[in-house]
Amino acid sequence: MNKMGLNEIREAYLKYFEGKDHLRLKSFPLVPQSDKSLLLINAGMAPLKPYFTGLQVPPSNRITSCQKCIRTGDIENVGKTSRHGTFFEMLGNFSFGDYFKNEIIPWAWEFVTVILGVPKDKLYATIYTEDDEAYEIWRNKTDIEPDRIFRLGKEDNFWEIGTGPCGPSSEIHFDRGSGKVTTTEEFIAAQEEDRIVEFWNLVFTQFDKDEQGIYNRLPNPNIDTGMGLERIATIMQGVNSIFEVDTMKNILDEVCRISNTKYGSDSKKDISLRIITDHIRSTTFMISDGVLPSNEGRGYVLRRVLRRAARHGRLLGITNTFLYNLCDVVIENSKNAYPELEEKKEYIKKVIKLEEERFEETIDSGIEILMEFINELQNKGIKTLSGTNAFKLYDTYGFPLELTLEILEEKGMSVDIEEFNSEMQSQRERARAAREESNYMGNEDGVLNKIPAEINTTFLGYDSLKCESTVELIIKDNKFVDSLGEGETGIILTKETPFYAEMGGQVGDKGIIASDSFKGEVFDCKKNISGKILHFIMVTEGQIKQKDMVTLGVSEDRRNNIRKNHTATHMLHSALKLVLGEHVNQAGSYVDEARLRFDFTHFTSISTDELKKIEKIVNENVMRVFNVKTDVMTIDEAKQSGAVALFDDKYKDEVRVVSVGDFSKELCGGTHVKNSGEIGVFKIVSESGVAAGVRRIEAVTGFNAMNLIEEKDNALKDAALTLKCSEKDIVNRLHTQIAELKEKEKEIIDLKRKLSGSLEDDILNSVVDIKGVALVSAALNDIDGDSLRDLADKVRSKLADGVVVLGSKTGDKVQFVAMATKTAVSRGVHCGKIVKEVAAIAGGGGGGRPDMAQAGGKLPEKLNEAIDKVKVILDSLVK
Repeated sequence: MNKMGLNEIREAYLKYFEGKDHLRLKSFPLVPQSDKSLLLINAGMAPLKPYFTGLQVPPSNRITSCQKCIRTGDIENVGKTSRHGTFFEMLGNFSFGDYFKNEIIPWAWEFVTVILGVPKDKLYATIYTEDDEAYEIWRNKTDIEPDRIFRLGKEDNFWEIGTGPCGPSSEIHFDRGSGKVTTTEEFIAAQEEDRIVEFWNLVFTQFDKDEQGIYNRLPNPNIDTGMGLERIATIMQGVNSIFEVDTMKNILDEVCRISNTKYGSDSKKDISLRIITDHIRSTTFMISDGVLPSNEGRGYVLRRVLRRAARHGRLLGITNTFLYNLCDVVIENSKNAYPELEEKKEYIKKVIKLEEERFEETIDSGIEILMEFINELQNKGIKTLSGTNAFKLYDTYGFPLELTLEILEEKGMSVDIEEFNSEMQSQRERARAAREESNYMGNEDGVLNKIPAEINTTFLGYDSLKCESTVELIIKDNKFVDSLGEGETGIILTKETPFYAEMGGQVGDKGIIASDSFKGEVFDCKKNISGKILHFIMVTEGQIKQKDMVTLGVSEDRRNNIRKNHTATHMLHSALKLVLGEHVNQAGSYVDEARLRFDFTHFTSISTDELKKIEKIVNENVMRVFNVKTDVMTIDEAKQSGAVALFDDKYKDEVRVVSVGDFSKELCGGTHVKNSGEIGVFKIVSESGVAAGVRRIEAVTGFNAMNLIEEKDNALKDAALTLKCSEKDIVNRLHTQIAELKEKEKEIIDLKRKLSGSLEDDILNSVVDIKGVALVSAALNDIDGDSLRDLADKVRSKLADGVVVLGSKTGDKVQFVAMATKTAVSRGVHCGKIVKEVAAIAGGGGGGRPDMAQAGGKLPEKLNEAIDKVKVILDSLVK
C-alpha cells in the first residue's frame, strides 16, 4: 500500500476521474449560493443539488470534485474522539443520467486497489440486501472475493430523505485488524468495534419515492459518491486518528510548540490540542469563503468555533492571541489546492486576531457577570446556577459553558444542565425555523421550480430597452394557467426580453407589456433557481394569453438611473482599494434607481478625510469621461486580465468583464452606462459598520446627487437665516453661541450647588436612629446628578456612623444616591441593595458598592413613597 500524503490522495482521485471523462470542478464556497435550507455546505453533493433535481443544467454529465465541508452537529465530540471534525474534505464523482453501476463499481475498485494500492485482503464491500444487480457487478466485473461482499439493510445501504429521488448504495470498507471476517454478524461486530471502517459510499439514485411510499424507477438514474479525504488518508498513512494525518499533524505539532505541551502525555490536554487543530482549519476556510464572526447564522458558527479554540488555548496556558498566527500552517498545507487561502492570508489573519481580542474582553466581562450570579446564589444559600442564566452567559455574551462549570466547581456549585440543554434546543429550533426548509435536495414544490427546462428566455436588455416576443408560459396563484384578465396579477415568461432580472445586487427592471388587445404593468423581474426570467405583471386592460405576441418595454429613466448607480459602485470599489488598501473586497451590494449601497471588508471606521478622498477619486474619474466597455471571456481569461470579482460564477463557460477606462475592471452581469460621464456627480450619503470587519457606504449619483446637494444648500441658507449671519459665518456664530451656553450652564451649576449647600443643614435636621445607625434621607426637587452626589458626600462627612439616601425629581425622571460610612458598612449596610429597592418603587433600577450607589427611576410621583421606604430597608440590613 502506497503511503500517500493527503494532498497527493486528493490529486490522484481527481486525476483518475478526469481520465474517465469527468469535468473536474473546484470546490464550491462553504457558503451555499442558492440553497436557503443550509447554513454551510455539509456534504460533497450539497452544492450540486440543482443538477440532481433538474433545476439547473450541469456543465457536464460527469463531474468530479473535492468539496470543502463544515459540520458542527457533533461539535461537543470534536477532540474527544479520533474521528470527529468540524471541517473535512469530501472526494466525489457524479453522473447525471450518464453512467451507472456497471461503470462506477469497477472504477471504484480499480482506484482503491490499483491507484492507491490498498491490499485486496484488507477490503470488504457492502450492498443493499435486495440489490442483486450491484452484487452481480461486484462479482463479475471486479476480482473481489465473493465472501467479502455483505448484504445489509436499509439503515446501512439505502439512501433516502422523505419523498423524492433515492436509492441503494454500496460501501467499501477497510479492515484495520488481522484475520478475515466471514459472516454478516462478524462484520457488523467488527464495525462497532471500529476495526472495520467505511471510507467510500457509492449511492445509486435509481428511484423516485412518491407520497404513497411507492419507489418508481427513474428513467435516467444518477451516481453520487462520497469519500472522506481525511478518512482515506488515515488508512493510506497507517494511522488511527485524523489528527495524525500529515496535514493535520503539522497543525497539531505547532499547537504543541506554542503551548509547550507534549501530545499524548495528558488526556485532557490532548483534547484541547485536537480541538484547536480542527477548529483553526474550520475558521481559516470559513473566513476565506466570506464568513465573518457574528451572533447569528453562519457567523455564529464561526464565532463559536473560533472562541472555542481560543478557550482551549487558555486551558493549555497560552495567554496571548495565537490563532491568527496558527492559521499560517493551515494555509501552507492547503494553498496548492485552495490558492484563495494564500491570496486572502492577511485578511484571514486580521479577522481572526480581531475576534481573539474581542473574546479576551468577553472572558473578562463574562467573569464579572458570573461573579454577580454567584454572589446572589451565595446570599440565598443556593448551590445551582439556573440553566437560563448559564445559557444567557453562553449565548448573549459568548461565555463558554465549560468555563462557567469550572468557575462554579471551584465555589462548590454547579449548573442546571438539563435547563441549559433545553434552552440550547429551543435556540436550535428557532434557527431551523429561520431557515427556509425544503425537501430532498432543496427541491421546493413551488411551480416556479417546475418550469420546463426547454423554456428559456434570451435577454436583449444590454443593447435594447424594447422588443417583441411570444408569451411562453403564464403562472397565477402558484399554478400554470392559459391567461390573465384585467385586474389580475401573475408571472409571465417570454421567448425574449429586455427586462433585467434581479441579480448581483441590481434590482429588477419595471416597465410595460402590451399588445393590441392587452396592456399590463411589469412591477418586478426576477429569476428562479434555474435561471428562468420571470416577469411579475399586473393586467391593467384586456387579457393576455399563452402564445400571444407582445411588446415589452423597460422604463428608460429608471434603468438609466440604475445603470449610473451600478457603474458608480464599480468605481467606488476601485477608489476604496486605492485609499484603504488591497484588502478591501466586496461583501454585498444593492443598486436601485434611487441610490447605491456597497458593503466591503475593512476593519476600522473610515475617517472624514478618507471619505472625502474616496469621493474625490470617483468624481475625478467620472469627469474623465471613460468609455465603459464589456468583454465576454472565459473565467481564466477574466482572472488573467486583472478583473476584480468573487468569481461565484466560476463554472460558467463565459463571463462578462466590465471596464471603466483603465480605472476599474470587474466581473459583472449587470447593466452599465456607456461612459463614466453619464454618472454626472457621485456623492457619499453615509458610512457605517454593519458587521465585524464589514463597512457600508451609501451614495447617490446624477440628479439624485444634485438634489442632495440642493437640500444641503437650502439647509445652510435656513441655518444662516436663523443665526442671522452669512453662510460663511455659520460656523463662527455657532462656536460663539456654544461658548455662551457653556458659560450659562456653569452659572446654573454654581447656583444649584449653592442651593444644595443651603439644603445641607435642613437635611441633617431630619436624622433618625435605626438600630444605632444614623439615617438621613430626603426627597428634593431639580437637583442634578452631580450636585446630588456632592450634597450626599457632604452630609455623610458630618455623620460618625450613618447612611444618607437622597432622591431628586428632574423633569420626568428621578435620581437616587446612597452613601454610608465605613462603620455603617461593617454593620451590614449595603448602599447598592438600598438603591435597588428604592429605585424599583420609582419604576427604575440600579446598584453599586456597599459604601456608595446610585440609581434612576421613571416615576417621579413615587419619589416620596420611595424615600419613606428607606427606614424599613435599612432596618432589615443593620446587624
